[in-house]
Amino acid sequence: MAKTSTASNFENVKASRRSLGERIWRYRYFYLMLIPVIVILFLFYYLPMYGIKYAFTEFTPFGPAVFNGVDNFTKLFHSQRFWDAFSNTLLLSIVNLVLSMVFSVGFALLMNEFANVTWKKVVQTVIYLPHFLSWVVVAGIFTIILAESTGVVNIALEKMGFERINFLTNESWWRPVWFFVNRWKETGWGTIIFIAALSGISPDLYEAADIDGANRFQQTWYITIPSLMNTILTVFILNLAKVMNVFESVFVLYNETVYSVSDVIQTYTYRVGMQGTFNYGYSTAVGLFKSVISLILVGCSNFLSGKIRGKGIV
Repeated sequence: MAKTSTASNFENVKASRRSLGERIWRYRYFYLMLIPVIVILFLFYYLPMYGIKYAFTEFTPFGPAVFNGVDNFTKLFHSQRFWDAFSNTLLLSIVNLVLSMVFSVGFALLMNEFANVTWKKVVQTVIYLPHFLSWVVVAGIFTIILAESTGVVNIALEKMGFERINFLTNESWWRPVWFFVNRWKETGWGTIIFIAALSGISPDLYEAADIDGANRFQQTWYITIPSLMNTILTVFILNLAKVMNVFESVFVLYNETVYSVSDVIQTYTYRVGMQGTFNYGYSTAVGLFKSVISLILVGCSNFLSGKIRGKGIV
């Protein structure tokens, strides 16, 4: 045993004395496998950063880029539509994040109570399936279901004596519909992490609680939820860094009549840059501002992670 330990230490010392070139050559096949990832990162994440310069120009497809300093940002900060989009982004993303945590944890706890393994697998499969549908398909499904004249929801409302509602063009109803559609599509996928965390809780804790006379609710409240808390906080903090990245789910469901409650920064950037005046300079400035806010959120998330978990996420 001592000889094995000595040999291992000798190998570690020998490895630490190798030069950088020797270490790269030793693990050359791993570096070769890393090349496609590096190329993709460079092409789709770093190379486009060159376009940041257009945030400081007046640039459209119809003429050359003309440097205008911070005029785009001045226009941005004085635009009521931009601030509406900014507030909508925060509201939709944060509320959706909270609902995601509540529903994902709740469904994970409910499925954990299923005694029949077959039935549990069937339920898991059914609630996971919507995640694999594209947002275009999901939008088409709910547009048909919620249609004012032919949708099954409005037909049911009329039969119960209520007036028909055009849910996707009504400012009062658009946000609740959007939250519902998001939870329908993503709740099943969000439960995966929590179901995995539940499987790691020691059965001895529940046996001891059962001996002490604790019922199922008490076992869930005092054992299951505290055991999940670290996972809940980790997932919440990680998702907090992504609250500004909402686009597709809004883009496929919104329309001009509900811009005041549905327009977010990325849809606003798309309309300014790809429709109407094709003002690439201004849309780049909006995108750069969003990226700065996202960076701040990542920093805050990393700080919170350090305070709560004892280590950062980056």
